[in-house]
Amino acid sequence: MGGGKGLGFDYHLVDLAVAVAVIFIGRLGLSMAANGLRWPAIVLGVAMIVAGASPMKLPSGFLHWFVALGGVLLVIRAIWPWANDAMGAAARTPSGVALGKAGSKWFGWLLLAAAVLMPFTPFADQKTMDLGVLILTYVMLGWGLNIVVGLAGLLDLGYVAFYAVGAYAYALLSTQYGLGFWTVLPLAGMMAALFGIMLGFPVLRLRGDYLAIVTLGFGEIIRLVLLNWFDLTNGPAGIGSIPGPTLFGAVFAETPPPGKQTVSEMLGIAFDGNHRLIFLYYIILGLALITNLFTQRMRRLPVGRAWEALREDETACQALGINPTNTKLTAFAIGAMFAGFAGSFFAAKQRFISPESFVFIESAIILAIVVLGGMGSQIGVVLAAVLLIGLPEWFRDLGSYRMLAFGLAMVLIMVFKPRGLISHREPSIRLHPGGGG
Repeated sequence: MGGGKGLGFDYHLVDLAVAVAVIFIGRLGLSMAANGLRWPAIVLGVAMIVAGASPMKLPSGFLHWFVALGGVLLVIRAIWPWANDAMGAAARTPSGVALGKAGSKWFGWLLLAAAVLMPFTPFADQKTMDLGVLILTYVMLGWGLNIVVGLAGLLDLGYVAFYAVGAYAYALLSTQYGLGFWTVLPLAGMMAALFGIMLGFPVLRLRGDYLAIVTLGFGEIIRLVLLNWFDLTNGPAGIGSIPGPTLFGAVFAETPPPGKQTVSEMLGIAFDGNHRLIFLYYIILGLALITNLFTQRMRRLPVGRAWEALREDETACQALGINPTNTKLTAFAIGAMFAGFAGSFFAAKQRFISPESFVFIESAIILAIVVLGGMGSQIGVVLAAVLLIGLPEWFRDLGSYRMLAFGLAMVLIMVFKPRGLISHREPSIRLHPGGGG
């Protein structure tokens, strides 16, 4: 907020006073909305928006945003129950169900088209492309964790461990043995899957909070091993000079290394540093789409239906003859495999990794993307990744206030969509597709 003194006032105290006043007024408006006084609450919210947008010189420019934002939230809170009831009633009709299916399908295709065409848009500068690569990386990680948490119902707080295994697998195999990105990529996924099975065996009998604690400990064990095994991982100094991915053996560089050819020479075009970033963008987009298609396919197979049965009731699942041991192990292994792919890509993009890149907060962010997007929802993961990863990055110029945008996005989702952005999901398979008895 603003600072300094003028006309005998301390601007910090004025900021605080106005903030407290807005909170009390907002609380009054929320009480009105809760008591059915929708229109007085809306009028109060609009008045706050007008006051925040007025040209009046307040001590701090942030106060304008604070007052206007309070008004917007109050109006949304007053309108939301009525709009939610109306939309819910419309969605329950046969035409509403059909429209919702068609809308979800077209929305997915629009997201895909926007992702494919994004590098060719006028606003696709280096910052935007970097942000796109970052968001797609977390989308892929979210889809991988969605198998474990959203489909199988196994709370995993150590998912970053498999991400680290994939990254270090590529870093070590490429720098010490000279293997290329496309050769190591499947190997990194298999190594991460092996670690997923290693985690799965000790937690076969655990559920709920106990499972979360053990997976959290597994993630920390992997990080501490990477931090202290100097001979293999170089400890906290990390591993540098990691080669990037190549295009048919050609490297993305201005001058070719000995025995290599650059992409610009192979294609006969002028060198541009953005070509490597665009190539990386399409690599992670392709990996994310493979993850999505694989997950959608697995959900329709018996193993996918076993995951969902395990999520709903493990005891009933076992009584029906489903082996919970194999079901859990496949969920951990496949989810870890995609984390290994993402970790391999991360190491190739950054060209330097260290244990500090794989701390617990990364697992928490990925889990937040899955939960806030909607458990088991693929499109929900995309929307949550855009909000939770893209929003703080776009507001990075605001300094410390950018985390306010991050926290505000999470609070709004929890208040207005407690079951996630996409709370409804169609069944993976219907016994009676025609709707008959």
